[in-house]
Amino acid sequence: MTAAPQAELPGLDPAWSRWVTVPGRDGEKHRWHVLDNGVHDPVGTLLCVHGNPTWSYLWRRLVAAAPPGWRVVAPDQLGMGWSDRPPAPRTLDRRVADLGELTAALGISGPVVTVAHDWGGIISLGWALEHRQDVRGVVLTNTAVAMPEGDLGPALIRLAHAPVLRSAVTQASSVFVRGATALSRPALPREVRRAYAQPYRSAEQRRAVGEFVADIPFRPGHPSRAAQEAIAEGIRTLDVPALLLWGPRDPVFGEKYLADLRERLPRADVHRYEGASHLLPEDAPGYAEAVAAWVTGTVAAAPAAPAAGAAAEPAAGAAAEPARPWASLAARAHDDSPAVVAAAGSSVTWAQLARRVDDLAAGLAAAGVRPGDRVAMLLEPSADLTAAVYATWRAGAVIVVADKGLGLRGMRRALRGAAPDHVLGSTAGLAAARAMGLPGTRVLAGPASARVRRALGAEHDLAALEALGRTSPAPAEAPPDADCAVVFTSGATGPAKGVVYTQRQVGAQLELVRAAYRLAPGDALVAAFAPFSILGPGLGIASSVPDIDVTAPATLTAAKLADAAAAVDATVVFAAPAALRRVAATAPELTGEQRSALRRVRLLMSAGAPVPVPLLQELRETFPVAELHTPYGMTEALPVTDVSLGDVEAAGPGNGVCVGRPVPGVELRISPLSPTGAADGPLTDAADVTGEVAVRAPHVKDRYDALWVTERAAGRDPGWHRTGDVGHLDGAGRLWVEGRLAHVLTTADGPVTPVGPELRIESLDAVAAAAVVGVGPGGAQVAVAVVVPDGGRRRRARSGRLAVAPDDLAGAVRAAAGVDLAAVLVTGALPVDIRHQSKVDRAVLARRATRALSGTPVRWTSGR
Repeated sequence: MTAAPQAELPGLDPAWSRWVTVPGRDGEKHRWHVLDNGVHDPVGTLLCVHGNPTWSYLWRRLVAAAPPGWRVVAPDQLGMGWSDRPPAPRTLDRRVADLGELTAALGISGPVVTVAHDWGGIISLGWALEHRQDVRGVVLTNTAVAMPEGDLGPALIRLAHAPVLRSAVTQASSVFVRGATALSRPALPREVRRAYAQPYRSAEQRRAVGEFVADIPFRPGHPSRAAQEAIAEGIRTLDVPALLLWGPRDPVFGEKYLADLRERLPRADVHRYEGASHLLPEDAPGYAEAVAAWVTGTVAAAPAAPAAGAAAEPAAGAAAEPARPWASLAARAHDDSPAVVAAAGSSVTWAQLARRVDDLAAGLAAAGVRPGDRVAMLLEPSADLTAAVYATWRAGAVIVVADKGLGLRGMRRALRGAAPDHVLGSTAGLAAARAMGLPGTRVLAGPASARVRRALGAEHDLAALEALGRTSPAPAEAPPDADCAVVFTSGATGPAKGVVYTQRQVGAQLELVRAAYRLAPGDALVAAFAPFSILGPGLGIASSVPDIDVTAPATLTAAKLADAAAAVDATVVFAAPAALRRVAATAPELTGEQRSALRRVRLLMSAGAPVPVPLLQELRETFPVAELHTPYGMTEALPVTDVSLGDVEAAGPGNGVCVGRPVPGVELRISPLSPTGAADGPLTDAADVTGEVAVRAPHVKDRYDALWVTERAAGRDPGWHRTGDVGHLDGAGRLWVEGRLAHVLTTADGPVTPVGPELRIESLDAVAAAAVVGVGPGGAQVAVAVVVPDGGRRRRARSGRLAVAPDDLAGAVRAAAGVDLAAVLVTGALPVDIRHQSKVDRAVLARRATRALSGTPVRWTSGR
């Protein structure tokens, strides 16, 4: 008989432990250890099944966070934890039967939601298939039910599975037991690691650990192979809600196992906890609360719950049957004027582009691209990219776009998480796909030798697909609410999030932009901002991309912009704020002909980050007839509001950046901030109330991709999207953005938003840029200003290093800020995102400021 867990185990309430003696079909009676919160007459039961080599301690947080009225039962499997060690090894079907015998002894009946991890996943699903009448939902965390095609199984497990090593690492020593808890990042506290190892101190206590590994059916003919295959196929018939919670950094069950589960459970809700590894219940903050919320909102209230991403109320101005994203292109299919002009000067007419899109769409379909398939686009902005995007949409597939601004590591994380079925790219793009380990068939854009094609794994190329499409039937149009695109946020305030749009929403966005800015077929666009580089055909206007890397906006010069404008007789320019700063700085170098090209521009737009008014005023000379507009929006919805330079000047100074009034069809509300800085107030349109900005409109994204927890938080007000920005509406209905919710300072006197003080500080001649961050514990933070000095002081300040500001500068900053500042620091440059080169990473800056002020030697480097 095994001992009992010690009472001092972190997070484990001894009152949850109980022992149950259960007769087995082998005639033996087995004593089980079970964690049980003891709810009588429960609404339902969460049946939690651990894997190998953990025990029910894994579920302690879920026991503590149980949904109201729900019982939580978490057994130690036989041979594991504190349960009995039977003399014979347990096979998969035996473990499923064991669990059934236990639940019968405990009197567990429906509704039941199974929750499982690791090899507990397939055991719990086997139980679910045998208890369909009771099961109402399944929750799986980092597990597997089958080896994906071409996969040999988790490398670490196969290594431990080898007979020569198995006994040594799983039973004779504690290597396997302690190795499981060593996978977590950040590392688990020592006392938690000890708690997991406590039931496995002796070789006899670890015997079932090795038996569990031996029972993994890697090869055909294994005693558990038939049971494993039956469960893997059987779950396709489980018609209950499912939630998949995943740690992407898992070296055991990687992304391919998540993809396999999603294919078998296609309606499952998914959340990927970036940074989490194998032991997701340990690594993922708030996972237990997420399970409880999902059970309450999806399982308990299933008939009334909206589908993921769906609005409970119709969005303002929603159209029943919107135009498709390619409708404007199709309308100009017989137009021989230029549609897309490349940086090198080559052009494609509307007729050529429309024909190419039709042929490519048919070719993609004939080559196996199915409706709903995801196609990762690894191409620079070009005619090839434009044609590929619209052809993918026309084929009913989904583009996946993660720009280089995320960096290789960020792109890899984003694209692997999106699980593309196909990758379409240049030679450099496909080489990057190989380096990133992306799944999917390869389609090459552009010529390459046979050797290069083989090296890249290219199965198709665009030219061959076009030729195939000329003799293939046109694909059927996808439904308007089918997924259309997965695009990624900039990652400026955390890991980049995948944002899913449907064809209806992209069509609505194009219609809105066209109407809001009075775009007509005679207009032409220069897109010097990556997100807009493919929208010209959808808007029905000619477009050109400057000869730059659009993911590095600061490389744009006035001359390159003017050349791109001249190529299409541009009337509209869209550029990031960082790009416009460079344009203004290089404008004196323009030739007379280049100046003439820019004087024909009637509309200059900039978005992605606040655009300083002095910069817009400076640009008036270069764009003398243009209306200067700064639409506000985000990856999840663009545009939301719009404001012209004249409107900003009329509004005058305020606490934040004035981004104007909502564009037609868009509604705005504010969720007021509490004294602790949480945006938990009811939505309101009252003036001068600071809080989180919420938006409702037909073109707002459908959902976040594989981020169920994030989507639930952003959409907790039915029909509204919470943006993560904070601000207020003024009496004239204008929105003023005051920063990001994550960057709000929580001081003893209440919340402080950063943008207002930053703008006031930046009005000083001695300051080139400023950021205000909070230092200290939440609720007692103090405000610290970090400034980039102007002129000579800036040249002498070190980028990335913080130093105490000189007295004269610190005094001026304190006087201008309008809030109490505990310290004023200087640096040579603020950390900004790559895509916009404008969004300050205040979280990084706050950590640096904390280190600088916590005893690390600091000094002013001006040489004063």
